[in-house]
Amino acid sequence: MLTDFNKLLKKYARLIAETGVSVTDRHTVVLQISVDQAPLARLITEEAYKLGAAEVIVQWTDDQIQKEFLTHAAADRIESVPQYKIDQADDWIAKGASRISVVSADPDAFSGVDRDRVATYQAAAGKAMMNLRKATQANKVSWTVVAAAGKQWAAKVFPDLPEEEQVDALWDQIFKTTRVYEEDPVLAWEKHDEKLAKKANELNEEQFTALHYTAPGTDLMIGLPKNHLWEGAGSYNARGEKFMANMPTEEVFTAPDSRRIDGYISSTKPLSYAGTTISGMKFTFKDGKVVDFSAEHGQEVLAKLLDTDEGARRLGEVALVPDPSPISQSGIIFYNTLFDENASNHLALGSAYAFSIQGGTEMSEEELAEAGLNRSQTHVDFMVGSDKMNIDGIREDGSTVPIFRNGDWA
Repeated sequence: MLTDFNKLLKKYARLIAETGVSVTDRHTVVLQISVDQAPLARLITEEAYKLGAAEVIVQWTDDQIQKEFLTHAAADRIESVPQYKIDQADDWIAKGASRISVVSADPDAFSGVDRDRVATYQAAAGKAMMNLRKATQANKVSWTVVAAAGKQWAAKVFPDLPEEEQVDALWDQIFKTTRVYEEDPVLAWEKHDEKLAKKANELNEEQFTALHYTAPGTDLMIGLPKNHLWEGAGSYNARGEKFMANMPTEEVFTAPDSRRIDGYISSTKPLSYAGTTISGMKFTFKDGKVVDFSAEHGQEVLAKLLDTDEGARRLGEVALVPDPSPISQSGIIFYNTLFDENASNHLALGSAYAFSIQGGTEMSEEELAEAGLNRSQTHVDFMVGSDKMNIDGIREDGSTVPIFRNGDWA
């Protein structure tokens, strides 16, 4: 049993509001969280108001109700999102609302649901929330993704533990990886952010034209756009306020040139997507596009993802995470991208972040595409790193610089 759980949860709530989205005077905060996590929702709300929030809007989610909707709702309700939801999202953007997404879902929440219906709903929601995604991916607003221990999720991560110990074991990992056990988690995050920013700066100075990945089942060349920007943990919104997009995070990342990707790559961890677990993925790229793919499990769901739109077959993010990172060394597969991507080098299918190139947040969609940044309604990370992966940076003159050797910084 976790001792002092309530005290730890309160520290976590404070960290999310203060460091996650830097709540300050007159902020609007939008909190998206499962009904099962009401105690955490109340604490985050309380801490946000203490920090000066003007309002905290709570958007409740429920896996079971969503599954019922996807299974039984009339087809026309799955194919489109009502206008009031689009207006609501636009209102959040207008207010510069900070968004906190708390993930706790069962990775297999929608198993057994008709794949076409899930894919149709995902596509409709992606289209409807396009403005919100653009504002988020350009860092116009603060946003953070954090986790809470859900019962079904904990059971999947710790199947060998007695049922009554699973949720505590998952909370323990969440608190560890977000530095909640530190005396001052806010200060611990400042130090962590500085460390990652230093790595990002080193890569920014190099301005490699490409990265070459080699590992068992992988030989991939990824082009990088001119004036690309690597980023660490912390980001800044349009008001100049700092926030942490992911907690935990161990990555430095940028956008690839989505037209210059060639070769093949294999995934190294399962991916939980659309309520299904996809594993054993392999992709072959030519001129930036996925021309062949396979998966040992979840092939049908992966095919639907790649058919989302034109950009879903290209890459929008390249992220470097050393294999000795704490999450990787825990040896735990979390079946949740927030954690698994921070245990491993990863790539993302779909849209690139506008801030990953100099001046990108002021560019139009067309200008971003011209610069090589992929545009799409989707953005899905998948894990490719291992302790056998080597990565070389390729300079303009063709010379190479080792970046990763055997899964760690060279």
